[in-house]
Amino acid sequence: MTLQEMIDSSNHIVFFGGAGVSTESGIPDFRSQDGLYNQKYAYPPEVILSHEFFVEETEEFYRFYRDKMLYLDAKPNAAHYALAALEKKKKLKAVITQNIDGLHQKAGSNTVFELHGSVYHNYCMKCGKHYGVEKIVNSAGIPKCECGGIIKPDVVLYGEPLDEYVTEMAIAYAQSADVLIIGGTSLTVYPAASFVYHYMGDKLVLINKSPTPLDTKANLVIKETIGEVFSKLSI
Repeated sequence: MTLQEMIDSSNHIVFFGGAGVSTESGIPDFRSQDGLYNQKYAYPPEVILSHEFFVEETEEFYRFYRDKMLYLDAKPNAAHYALAALEKKKKLKAVITQNIDGLHQKAGSNTVFELHGSVYHNYCMKCGKHYGVEKIVNSAGIPKCECGGIIKPDVVLYGEPLDEYVTEMAIAYAQSADVLIIGGTSLTVYPAASFVYHYMGDKLVLINKSPTPLDTKANLVIKETIGEVFSKLSI
């Protein structure tokens, strides 16, 4: 059965996406080190984007965060728009994403579970007041709340737990899907990657250019970029 046939015959699709969905919109995967980090930063991205580093080296964290994690001018690509169209037709029930860039919402998707949070949500660690991303962009050094507290991005850093509500909803949708489409992820970042193991159906689709641990268990494996695949579909 082709992906088109699976989509045409389904009314309960769930999509699980990783960094590969965003790279086609010009947002680089920070884990793919290209020498730039070695030139500008004394630590690898995984260290800088940890809870411990945020607490101990907050200003250096924000230097990296503003430089490498905020791509506010990025536009949704063919995959984002196709998923939004499938939701509008009531075929797609939810998007579960590891990305923090908000591109699914920009494309028009409404039911989006952001496992790792969003750059668009920020809060004061002292009083809890919420701030938009503009507060981070327009401040220098460590952004501070009017109460004097440090503002933290509402993103899940290394060493921090996933949001309990988002976790429960992601599991519930993965379990209830008749078609689960996994795209743009090598399924190596845990605990997020573990959500796909809750899928109990027989239409598991993997779209990724490189191999994943689930390739042998999938019903359909497509080794192309996610945008190429979705741009070919009739929705």
